[in-house]
Amino acid sequence: MSATAEKFARDGFVIVENLLSLDDIVAARTAAAVIIEHFTPTDHPTVFSTRDNDRGRDEYFMRSAQAVHCFVEADALADDGSLNRPKDEAINKIGHALHDLDPTFRRLCKLPCIGQLLRDIGYDAPRVWQTMYICKPPRVGGEVRWHQDASYLHTTPASVTGIWIALEDATRDNGCLWVQPGGQRSPLREIFEVDEVTGSGTLRPLDATPWPRLADAVPLEVKAGTAVLFNDHLPHYSSHNHSDRSRHAFALHVAEANSTWSPQNWLQRSMLRPFEV
Repeated sequence: MSATAEKFARDGFVIVENLLSLDDIVAARTAAAVIIEHFTPTDHPTVFSTRDNDRGRDEYFMRSAQAVHCFVEADALADDGSLNRPKDEAINKIGHALHDLDPTFRRLCKLPCIGQLLRDIGYDAPRVWQTMYICKPPRVGGEVRWHQDASYLHTTPASVTGIWIALEDATRDNGCLWVQPGGQRSPLREIFEVDEVTGSGTLRPLDATPWPRLADAVPLEVKAGTAVLFNDHLPHYSSHNHSDRSRHAFALHVAEANSTWSPQNWLQRSMLRPFEV
């Protein structure tokens, strides 16, 4: 077993510096800016927030499984539903099929360093299911509560790994990730299930184990270009961004090809099939 695999198995996460080059970072940020430029918030003022216990997952959100949709920060909306700041400072994230529909993000996912990194931690045939561009804009970038990715992306056996790549320096001030080392061995606390008939989703409690305290966690303050791989059961969190600097990142989630994707996952790919990296 490689040193990377040993650390990933022990801690539930591993940090890899300089995974992306400056050219790759600029390409990703430019591609995201183009998507945001063409986004019309009056057509789809859909907010992404974890404040509502995931009840605000509407049809626009569900369709993003096979599309590229922009989501707005809750604090970026005025009382009348209009934006209270420039559009490029109001977007929470872009998701969730960037790797299928945008050539820049597809190329990034297919970089040999990403496939090699996944094979270093034990994958045989990792397939990309979900991609997100996370903006965490200044002053309004919302808190993302403690959660485990397996609550939303569930396979049998468990095989989902998240790769979160900083496109700007991430610090405590602008809402860096926090993780609980070894927390992947704790139970799955809840699961977001979608009724196949109604299409509605519900976050169902599974286990009463408390979420970590910050005293039990470590902040992942990393430089742009750094990647963080984390296990699908690892509890992680990020705070509100109260600073005057954004915290852009690109995230992808993969699963082993021979695992079974749950039919109750919110993300289903009937038209776009996951590809191997």
